[in-house]
Amino acid sequence: MSDQAGASNFIREIVTADLAAGKHGNRVVTRFPPEPNGYLHIGHAKSICLNFGLAQDTPNGICHLRFDDTNPTTEDPEYVQAIQDDVRWLGFDWHEKMFFASDYFERLYEFAVRLIQKNLAYVDTLTAEDMRSYRGTLTEPGKNSPSRTRSAEENLDLFRRMRAGEFADGTHTLRAKIDMASPNINLRDPVLYRIRHATHYRTGSAWCLYPAYDYAHPLSDALEGITHSICTLEFEDHRPLYNWVVEQAEAPCRPQQIEFARLNLTYTVMSKRKLLELVSKKLVTGWDDPRLPTIKGLRRRGYTPEAIRAFCDHIGVAKREATVEMQLLEHFVREDLNRRSPRVMAVLRPLKIILDNYPEDQSEELEAINNPEVRMMAVKGVPRKMAAVSAPMKGAVP
Repeated sequence: MSDQAGASNFIREIVTADLAAGKHGNRVVTRFPPEPNGYLHIGHAKSICLNFGLAQDTPNGICHLRFDDTNPTTEDPEYVQAIQDDVRWLGFDWHEKMFFASDYFERLYEFAVRLIQKNLAYVDTLTAEDMRSYRGTLTEPGKNSPSRTRSAEENLDLFRRMRAGEFADGTHTLRAKIDMASPNINLRDPVLYRIRHATHYRTGSAWCLYPAYDYAHPLSDALEGITHSICTLEFEDHRPLYNWVVEQAEAPCRPQQIEFARLNLTYTVMSKRKLLELVSKKLVTGWDDPRLPTIKGLRRRGYTPEAIRAFCDHIGVAKREATVEMQLLEHFVREDLNRRSPRVMAVLRPLKIILDNYPEDQSEELEAINNPEVRMMAVKGVPRKMAAVSAPMKGAVP
C-alpha cells in the first residue's frame, strides 16, 4: 500500500475535482511509461510513487506499466525486466496492466495514414541539417519545406513505400503539417516517423519505420484509456502537440496531460544517458553499483522501499523545479532503519572471572531490548550466566 495515502498536492486536487465533476466517466487511469533503455533511478521513484499512489488511493483507480519502446537501437529486454523488478520492490503492482508501445505499431501507422488523408501530415525529403535550418529560432519563424505542398495521394504512396523498406535511413520523414511560424517550436511541423533499418527487441525486423516519441506517447495513452497523463515539466511545451496529435488523429480517448517538477538531488547525476556512460565505460561496477542513484544501487546500499516512499511523500509534488539535499534522503533511510533494525550485543572476547561463592547451578535472567524504538521487539529471559555451559571453571561467567 502506498505511503502517500492522503498526501495533498495540486495533482491530487485536480484528480479530486475531476471525479467530483464526473470527468473521464468518473475514472482515474494513470500510467508509468519508462523507455527500456536503462535502469530506473531515484527520480523515477518519485514518478512511480505518484502515479501508482494516485491509483491506489482512488476508488477503482488503475495504474498501467507501459514501456515506450519506440527506439530499437537503445532498448533491451534486460531493462524491461529490471524495471519490473524495481517497481515491485518499491511495493507497487500493475495487476496485469502491462503494455508496450510496440504493440501499437500497426494502430499508430493507421493513425498516420489518417493524418495524411486529412492533409495534416506529409512526407519530407529534407536532410536533418536542412530541416534544422528551415525550423527557425526562438525569435524567428521557420519556413515551409518544399515537400509541404505534396498531394495526399503522393504522400500516401511515399509513406507506404517507406514502410516497405524501399528507402535508406534519413532519406524521408513523415512530418505533421501544423504551423512553421508558431512561437512554440514543437509545433513547427514536428517529425512523426523516421526510417530506421534496425532490429527491434520485440518486433524483430517487421518494421523499418518507427514513430517519434511525441507521436507515439499521446496515442498510446489514448489507446489505453489513460485519464491523467502525468509527466515532468520539460514536457510542458510539448502539451499543445500532445493535444493536437490526439485530437487530429481522432483517437478514442482524450487524456489530460499534467506536468510536475522532476526530482533533483544535490551532487547527484540524474541523467540516464550519463549513468549509462558510467556503466558502459566501466567506471562503476554496474547499474547496481552502490555509488549510483539507481534503485538497484540504493537497494544494494541498504535503502528500504519504505524509506524511499516516505522520502517521495515528504518532498511532495510541485510545479517549480527545485533541488533537494541528499542529506534529506539519507535522513529517511536512517529513520526507517532505526525503527526496524535490532540491536544485538555479543561478547567477542569474554573475560573469565571465578566466583567462589556463586552456586554452580544458579542462573539469573534480565530483559534485553532489541530495539529501544519499538518495545514489542524486547526479548525477555536472557540468561546472565551465558557461559556457564561452555566454561570449564566452576562458576565462571562472562
